[in-house]
Amino acid sequence: MYEERFYRSISKPDNLDCYEVQCKETDLFCCTRGNFHGFIMGKVLFYRNQIEEYIKSRPEFRDSLVPVADDLFAPRIAREMMEASRTIGIGPMATVAGAIAEFIGRDIAPLSEEYIIENGGDIFLRTDAERIIEVYAKDSPFSEKIGISVKPDDKPYGICTSSGTVGHSLSFGKADAVCVIGKSSLFTDGLATYIGNIVKKKDDIPMAIEKGKAFPGVKGILIIFGESLGIWGDLEIVEI
Repeated sequence: MYEERFYRSISKPDNLDCYEVQCKETDLFCCTRGNFHGFIMGKVLFYRNQIEEYIKSRPEFRDSLVPVADDLFAPRIAREMMEASRTIGIGPMATVAGAIAEFIGRDIAPLSEEYIIENGGDIFLRTDAERIIEVYAKDSPFSEKIGISVKPDDKPYGICTSSGTVGHSLSFGKADAVCVIGKSSLFTDGLATYIGNIVKKKDDIPMAIEKGKAFPGVKGILIIFGESLGIWGDLEIVEI
């Protein structure tokens, strides 16, 4: 069932061209200096084809909920997904949305110094100005009332969200939103899933944060469970 993209929550920057790029399950919201719709569509087709063809030869890459053995002959995007999933302890497809966002961001970086690539709530961006990412957490009183301030940086951010109550992605937890901020959207996508799986009640929030912050490259974690909120790291939360 289709669910409206409530998490498409970065307002369109005045200094960037913003547009959507859609192909099957991939639904990107892109903001760049100039319109690169055709270029990005070509990259989406390229990476999707690599993943789809690899799955044909190795179905466990798609189906496994735990890490799978490395394959030196796999496409680079699949290898990085497998590497991240082994580090976290999840199946490789838990990183796929963030992986596509990050690989598109890497490709667009030589063409646009500033970019925002969002794929189903998973964001890879590099920004020269402060951006506010609104947090959607379904029925929680915090939903659409708070946002995460992203400061300018010459290095990219990976900002990914997992939910046990929103969307179609598999989650074994019940958190309304788990947001992870780090250096890589491929990695933070998988880590948000891992942390989200832990949170089945509000009392699980401290343990989930402790487990999540132990991974390298994590800058911040935000967990919303109904009326409960957990925050760790270099995060500025703002009212909207």
